[in-house]
Amino acid sequence: MPRPLVLSLDGEEFSVGLFKVDRADLYGEVKIEAFDEKGNPASIRVLAADGNTLIDKGGTALEMVDKNGNSLERNEIHTVSLNGKELKPVESSFNHVNILKQATVEDYLSLIVKSVYWIQPNEGESVDLLIEHLKTGRIYSFPFSYRDGIESDEAYLIANGKDPFMVIGHQATLQFVKFSQTVTLDSTEEQEISADDIDFDLL
Repeated sequence: MPRPLVLSLDGEEFSVGLFKVDRADLYGEVKIEAFDEKGNPASIRVLAADGNTLIDKGGTALEMVDKNGNSLERNEIHTVSLNGKELKPVESSFNHVNILKQATVEDYLSLIVKSVYWIQPNEGESVDLLIEHLKTGRIYSFPFSYRDGIESDEAYLIANGKDPFMVIGHQATLQFVKFSQTVTLDSTEEQEISADDIDFDLL
């Protein structure tokens, strides 16, 4: 059973488990396998800086160093804001009770989605009351952090009429324009294409 997440609505607490919904669960997936001329499975290796040495999986590692090249331990690293002020760590949402607040449809629709979870009650628990609220079209939100970190995402609770889901992401900055108005992208922004941007039908 997944780690229990405790939600609170109108003073009543619900202990639930989260089951991640992957794109492959909805649409299936395509896997590409590579083989050499002898039919053996091919694997990815790293070419070292000397241009000759091939490094197998697990043969490389990351190390944190200061500006002088000296190694640093993780507990010596502190995250700061742009003005140099140290940022307060965010506790994992699994370590405390999460208070649900009613959100608007506009807030939910402007969400850049990172992940989706199917919510199920933990053994001996019931989420019927929560589902009844969600079935009326209400949307609830709360700050969510899967593990201890520097910042939290926004979690939105919705339902399809039967099952509750939790959608994780962060708010997009939207710029509304008229038909006759042109928009220019900020040249400093890097435009990246992720696997989620590719239409599955194209495959």
